[in-house]
Amino acid sequence: MSAASAAVALVLLIPVGAAAILALLPGYRVTARLNIAASGLTFLASLALFFAARPEPGSYLFVDDLNIVFIVLNTFVGFTTSIFSASYIGHELETGRLTPTYLRFYHAMYQVMMAGMNLALTANNIGLMWVGIELATLTTVLMVGIYRTHEALEAAWKYFILGSVGIGLALFGTILVYMAALPVVGEGVDGMVWTVLVRNAPRFEPALINVAFVFLLLGYGTKVGLAPLHAWLPDAHAEGPTPISAVLSGLLLNVALYAVLRFKILLAANEGAIAPGPLMVTLGLVSLIFAALMLYRRRDIKRLFAYSSIEHMGIITFAFGMGGPLANFAGLLHMVMHSLTKSGIFFAVGHIAQIKDSQRIADIRGLTETHPWLGWSLVVGVAAIAGLPPFGVFMSEFLVVTSTFAREPLLAVPLVLGILLALGALFYHLNDLAFGEPTGSTKPSEASYVPMIVHFGLVLMAGIFLPPMLVSWFQNIARILG
Repeated sequence: MSAASAAVALVLLIPVGAAAILALLPGYRVTARLNIAASGLTFLASLALFFAARPEPGSYLFVDDLNIVFIVLNTFVGFTTSIFSASYIGHELETGRLTPTYLRFYHAMYQVMMAGMNLALTANNIGLMWVGIELATLTTVLMVGIYRTHEALEAAWKYFILGSVGIGLALFGTILVYMAALPVVGEGVDGMVWTVLVRNAPRFEPALINVAFVFLLLGYGTKVGLAPLHAWLPDAHAEGPTPISAVLSGLLLNVALYAVLRFKILLAANEGAIAPGPLMVTLGLVSLIFAALMLYRRRDIKRLFAYSSIEHMGIITFAFGMGGPLANFAGLLHMVMHSLTKSGIFFAVGHIAQIKDSQRIADIRGLTETHPWLGWSLVVGVAAIAGLPPFGVFMSEFLVVTSTFAREPLLAVPLVLGILLALGALFYHLNDLAFGEPTGSTKPSEASYVPMIVHFGLVLMAGIFLPPMLVSWFQNIARILG
């Protein structure tokens, strides 16, 4: 077995093994530490993919430059979130919101969720990719409802219903792709292998893959949280544990978008097929402007940043829909910056909600005075996610806007309008959250700020300097995306 194959095996098997052990172990401290250790080992295994020679694609698994970005980002945020989760969930246990039994279930499901996302990202078989995304979805549904309150169960049920509709549409689209491949590559596994499909895509029946892509975009677009398919996302963020909000915004939305990009490449290889770009541009712009307007009316801090995630997934989808080397590079960079920034924001929000015993924005004011570390961290996070310099999100948004102005100036108008509307809404709420008259509890925070500082530090460094090796690597991926 090659080094890369061994690394892929570890990325998949470590979470599975850890989940089996965590399901049996009692005791919060032991399971929290094992969860961190398993997530850390998975991240180290993913880093090995950078340096190992690429193995030949198999019928079920493969590695290329595109999915390595997603795998490393996925395992890194999974690792830092597990560290944040340890102190966050410990507080939930002390206050009685969760029982030791639920905590054991929570940690086991966390690793199953990571295994599902890693499987989807490394799958060369489009059916196996669907299975991985479905597995990650079902585990997050269970974790969203873990508090067993009426609101949490309602949010989990809504997520399950809408997620099932989305994944059903994606399954139908996957079957249509197999049917399009059948006359060209024949029956059997090869009709589901992505590397075989993309090689033979020019000979597929255009009408069939056109219909397939529409179903796939709607199906996986539901998981991405694109409007008007987004209804599950704000509720899931607001009612589930905050570590799951961080993982949903920082990881699961990206995994679903990765699936869309794989099929976009497939469609673009067929000259007779429709251009996938305009569909993605339209959904991206609708999501951006809709979410930007909805930000002004939020009363719950976690729902506020849930709509911010919809806004940014709209920008990323728009960038990939525009296509071309610069827009693809910008979309990829924005995806990475958004994942790091938004998960860091949710780390801060989780501890803020625990200190104030509330998620209502009206109950959370004057944080820079009552809890300076958390207050100023939230200010930094909002400045970063709003796209202010010198943070990495500013660089990626600047590239998206300038590439759009150069190619389609009219599209740049609603794009800039949506970004400015969202910026105004975030700072409108931030003014009271950080600098208003202090309200609510002033008890000290016992949280670890290390994961949050690491995330914001990386986003700041990316805004100031991107290593040439990273730039070259992202440029190569931009060419792969077409």
